[in-house]
Amino acid sequence: MKMSKGQIGRRLLGLAVAGMALVAGGTASAELGQPAPWEWTLQESATPVMDYIIWFHNWLLITITVITLFVLVLLVMVVVKFNAKANPIPSKTTHHTLIEVAWTLIPVLILVAIAVPSFRLLFLQLDTPKADLTIKATGKQWYWSYAYPDHGKFEFDSLMAADKKPRLLGVDNEMVVPVNKVVKVLTTGADVIHAFAVPAFGIKIDAIPGRLNETWFKATKTGMFYGQCSELCGKDHAYMPIAVRVVSDQEFAAWVETAKKKYATNPANSFASAGGAVAQ
Repeated sequence: MKMSKGQIGRRLLGLAVAGMALVAGGTASAELGQPAPWEWTLQESATPVMDYIIWFHNWLLITITVITLFVLVLLVMVVVKFNAKANPIPSKTTHHTLIEVAWTLIPVLILVAIAVPSFRLLFLQLDTPKADLTIKATGKQWYWSYAYPDHGKFEFDSLMAADKKPRLLGVDNEMVVPVNKVVKVLTTGADVIHAFAVPAFGIKIDAIPGRLNETWFKATKTGMFYGQCSELCGKDHAYMPIAVRVVSDQEFAAWVETAKKKYATNPANSFASAGGAVAQ
């Protein structure tokens, strides 16, 4: 049975709508702080930095879409109006002052409009506010070690737990931080270069052996937030998750007291501790 062009068009439209519904449904069903099936947008924000990143991303997407459509319209006009059939005698115009000024000035203004919020975002990421809490994250093959120098200087390892969900992101010991507090994260590496990244927080910083790097975040929502090492660091690079549990001030204070007893300080188990990197 043959279908008309209208029927084919309606079928294709229906398939497109169904696909979009599946994508939207998969995204909507995701939990905060972790990737979603068929996700095509950025993860939901949980920090002021990520709020700015999402705004800048969306604004820039609109800008480049408008530019692309404008160029497409110009190309179509050239093909339709200025082909050999429509204009057997081509124009001999070689200069047009207004057009030349426009195609020089307009791109400059567009670049300035992009650069201003870009620099603001860069300053927001790099200018660390006064920290309420400092955590040292040491990347190792293939797990993370976290130290809390402001709360008794205890340190513990965080390894992927195969029996925990979400798959490849669950760990045995999560980093725990209080909500609505500025957390400064010092990163270093014990063996090779790693990278500490949590998408919902809008942070990604290299962890380099013998060097201290610094980033920060201020989580505005409680819950579990996941990331991964984002630097190729060896055969088990894909099994080096980051899990951050954001809790209330009271819950954090109780956890600190428990952690002091649970995790004994053992400088020998930190191959490249931040203190050692500074001393050298």
